[in-house]
Amino acid sequence: MLPSPSSSPQQPLENRTNLPPKGLKVQTSLKSFLLTPPDEKKPKRQALLTSFGPNKRIKLELSSNSLDSEDASSSDSDYEDSDDDVEMAVQRPQHPFQQQSRLLNRPGGHVNVEKLRPSTNPILRSFVSSHKADVFKCTSTNPDRYLTPPYACAYSNRSKHGTESLLAVADEEGTVTILNTTKRRDWDDAPPTKKLHSHQNGVFQVKWSEDDETVATCSGDQSIRITNIETSAITHVLRGQTSTVKVVSWDPAHRHLLASGSRDGTINVWDLRMGETYGEDGLQVVKPCQSIQRAHLAKQGRKAPKKKSLPVPGITSILYPEGHTYGIVSSATSDGVLKYWDLRFLTDRTPSKRGRGKGRGKPKAPAELFSTELDPTTLHGSRRPRGILSITTGRGPTAGLVFALGADSRIHTYSLPTLQPYTNASRLHNNSSSFYVTLSVSPCGRWLASGGADGKASLFDVANSPFGVPAPAVELKAQEGEVGAVDWSHDALATCADEGTVRIWRPDIDVYRQCLEDPEESRWNWAWSSS
Repeated sequence: MLPSPSSSPQQPLENRTNLPPKGLKVQTSLKSFLLTPPDEKKPKRQALLTSFGPNKRIKLELSSNSLDSEDASSSDSDYEDSDDDVEMAVQRPQHPFQQQSRLLNRPGGHVNVEKLRPSTNPILRSFVSSHKADVFKCTSTNPDRYLTPPYACAYSNRSKHGTESLLAVADEEGTVTILNTTKRRDWDDAPPTKKLHSHQNGVFQVKWSEDDETVATCSGDQSIRITNIETSAITHVLRGQTSTVKVVSWDPAHRHLLASGSRDGTINVWDLRMGETYGEDGLQVVKPCQSIQRAHLAKQGRKAPKKKSLPVPGITSILYPEGHTYGIVSSATSDGVLKYWDLRFLTDRTPSKRGRGKGRGKPKAPAELFSTELDPTTLHGSRRPRGILSITTGRGPTAGLVFALGADSRIHTYSLPTLQPYTNASRLHNNSSSFYVTLSVSPCGRWLASGGADGKASLFDVANSPFGVPAPAVELKAQEGEVGAVDWSHDALATCADEGTVRIWRPDIDVYRQCLEDPEESRWNWAWSSS
């Protein structure tokens, strides 16, 4: 006798209702395999400080509790889903900077191969310098000495655009020499030079105005002076500091405005239109219109115990970032923290508590708009923070970045305007921790030059920063002592050394190959790179 059939309904072999087949591979786009023409529509990109994700938080939940109930009955129950509850969690909206930092600061960093540019290190290795045509000497005005060490150098704005090759070199004796570094043959006569006697003390920085008609110099005599190139006359004297002025920078958006930083930690903003005339020569004496005292001094809370007064960190660099009209970025000797200041909010005052409306209270201490939260100089084995020697901004492919040379023998990369560091994008550097060493970005924005110890200057390909693996440095060595100031023109690099010389380096692949093939003979006429 056959067994009676079961009264329960037959279970399906596999429930496939409203569910995609398991293990089904979705076809990906063939864009990376076929020669697909580029899309003419460019994707829209949200602003960094305004895109904070969706306004509403979306939560998706698919529950099947009702299917487990004993009272649930339906003619279609055989086809209902019997799987467990499925919850689709939505990640909390994050600020774009947090998302970018999370990708970049993980081990290995985020690398998009399609966006990486090919390395230009072969071009950097082809830089050569002639011993006869590319060497300039900084002669001393003191009859007891022959040469004087240069402290700073800067190419004019037209030199960076390729219409001329004028280099201003400031030395220890307060003299600024204008050199014509146009490429010439070894047997050609040296072009004439022009000397500007602006100070009686060492000049630590020289900057050309936007129209290249004047230069601004800061000195150990606690003053800044504006000198006309054509007439060699001093037109403005900026006074108001109480210590050595280390750095000065022109505002690219306003030709009458400058900013300076002093060894006592003060940042001053100057307006050349506010000067008072003295003497028959019409010399303008200008006082600062805005000041930030102790700009990089660490702030202590109210409940913090009172400690012995700490030395105020000196200002080492000041720059106006491109695209940020009213802001300046500063660095100091104490740590790797950069600060971004909005010049529109430096003189805020609060009403007095006694008799509102009858008077104004004391001015608030100016607060920076952005500041580095994580000091990158403490992330590589250092027991204490290290200062920043020099900073410079990128352009072109490196626009929106700030490169900083630290006293920890590393070059760090920061983002604008938040000034947060890319922890995986630092580069090793062989420097002497001297505050006379500077950085400079080439006009194309792909290359970064830095001074260093032992007569060496270093070149870096930074076009892929902060993505990718940092390429090794290319070293240029042909001088003695420390190489401090460096600067780029449209087709050359200038390096200044303590021995009292200025060298010009240019890319020349033919000469470089000749030097590699016959180094013993070539070393009498040329200096070339090593890596």
